[in-house]
Amino acid sequence: MTAPGPVVGATVLEDHLTHLAAALLPFRQSEELLARWGGELAHRLAGGGRLLVAGNGGSAAEAQHLTAELVGKLRDDREPLSAIALHAETSALTAIGNDYGYDEVFARQVRAHGRPDDILLLLTTSGTSTNLLTAAHAARETGLRCWAFTGPTPNPLADTCHEVLAIDSPESQVVQELHLVATHVLCEYVDRALPAALAARTAAGSGPVRTGVEVVLGDDTGREVQAR
Repeated sequence: MTAPGPVVGATVLEDHLTHLAAALLPFRQSEELLARWGGELAHRLAGGGRLLVAGNGGSAAEAQHLTAELVGKLRDDREPLSAIALHAETSALTAIGNDYGYDEVFARQVRAHGRPDDILLLLTTSGTSTNLLTAAHAARETGLRCWAFTGPTPNPLADTCHEVLAIDSPESQVVQELHLVATHVLCEYVDRALPAALAARTAAGSGPVRTGVEVVLGDDTGREVQAR
């Protein structure tokens, strides 16, 4: 349920900051969820899993910010982690949209890239975008864990995903701004949990972290050859 709108100030900046301040108090309750997500994401990525993300418009930019922090780094140097922004695959996006319709642009990529050890994170202010809802259904059918950053609940995407971080604000700008804060906090928790996750992977004798797109090919002998 969306909180009542705050009393606004005398200027555009004061109005914006008033709305932001009203959303900050309930947002503080997200700490436990982000810590748990960060730990789970670190262990899945260290174990060979991958994070797929998607969004529309400003939320697409937010999602790419998240993948940049994981493939690059948040603060301290570490090995790259596998994270793909599905909307940034422009040739695939336009081809799928042209051939199958815009509602399928993310879902088809989820089916192509997603594996049961992966996580799909969808970002939206409304929680009603059909292409994100279709992607969430595809993720669940494929066996992925599905999370969402949304605006106020209830909304259809929150009901479809396994878990959701919802920003309690009627202002889409405020929702996106706190999604960015959540992105940074999530990545901070990933970095904190990663050393233990990598140690567990080494002890278990697992393979390396997936850091690129994997393609399975066949040679003349019929054997499978994996290219990264």
